Amino acid sequence: MANIKSQIKRNRQNEVRRLRNRKLRSELNTRTKSAVDAAADGSDDAPATLRDAISRIDKAAQKGVLPKRTAARRKSRLMREVAAASADQV
Repeated sequence: MANIKSQIKRNRQNEVRRLRNRKLRSELNTRTKSAVDAAADGSDDAPATLRDAISRIDKAAQKGVLPKRTAARRKSRLMREVAAASADQV
């Protein structure tokens, strides 16, 4: 446990940020999976779920949860996965 007042505050801030980041990362994984599943099922809302997943990835990068290049890589992989899933479905 820290004895310095500024470090005690810093620990509190870090914990709040850690929980927020964990929540956002979990949401990213959920939305990514739902976009791939929607494309594989061939549902009508597949483009909307894909758009939503990409939007969340961009927002996470904007807020600093993900680095910019990590967000770009995730979007690229998501697009390839959705394209492959929809191609298999057809």
